[in-house]
Amino acid sequence: MSPPTVAIKVWGEFALFSRPELSVERMSYPCMTPSAARGVLDAVLFKPQMAWHVRRITVLRPRFPTGFPAQEADRPYRMVAVRRNEIQGTVAPRTVEGWMKKPGSFEPYLVDSAGREGAQGQNRTQRASRLLHHVAYLIEASPQLTPRANRPRTRAEDGEDQGPDTVAKYVAMFNRRVEKGQCFHRPYLGTREFAAHFAPANGGEQALTGWSESLGFVLYDLKYAADGSRRPGFFEARITNGVLHCDTEAHGPNGEPAVTVFGWDDAGGG
Repeated sequence: MSPPTVAIKVWGEFALFSRPELSVERMSYPCMTPSAARGVLDAVLFKPQMAWHVRRITVLRPRFPTGFPAQEADRPYRMVAVRRNEIQGTVAPRTVEGWMKKPGSFEPYLVDSAGREGAQGQNRTQRASRLLHHVAYLIEASPQLTPRANRPRTRAEDGEDQGPDTVAKYVAMFNRRVEKGQCFHRPYLGTREFAAHFAPANGGEQALTGWSESLGFVLYDLKYAADGSRRPGFFEARITNGVLHCDTEAHGPNGEPAVTVFGWDDAGGG
């Protein structure tokens, strides 16, 4: 018996699912990654008592604005190049604590070049990025209980948290929040500046059934250890009739075997 699943439709004008091997000049994968899909689900519903297991991502045909070139709309995905101003560094928390204790020691972190030597300014740099243009996806996932499930809460429970922790409880909670348009923070497509719209799946979504392609090794997700370290995992991704199978526990919709994640243990399995 297959576990209960949820489905959510997300779309947006731009998306950036960064390839980790290109850390300076960012370039997007041609499709949403499982880690980005998990981020969308966490934005809608995050609880320490459960974790999302992404099973598949279906690439949908997006809604294009009036006058969008038909030749571009017929492609499975569209890449555009942009150049953005980015911050070179960050302000350490210890520095902020020092400013709070001694306000007179505060120094503004100026990003613009005004009043600074050089054309770029002190803390600003320009980087090029290759983004996806006009995307839409259907994410299907299942909640899985964590070791913190059904343990005493450290804070008072709200109305949604009443009752024992079960998979059915979190499925119903997620669906209810999607129906109402509720989220803990605005979901985004890879990076926070590319906000995503979301809505319940209604069964009428149009998948890109004509797109089948091997994407090679793609980032699956990051596994966090107790000491705070994190290890990336990768899997052999393939789009089959517009569907990216990324389930590590069950076969895919076209009979694909369960996905193997490489990099999370010495044996190479997930």
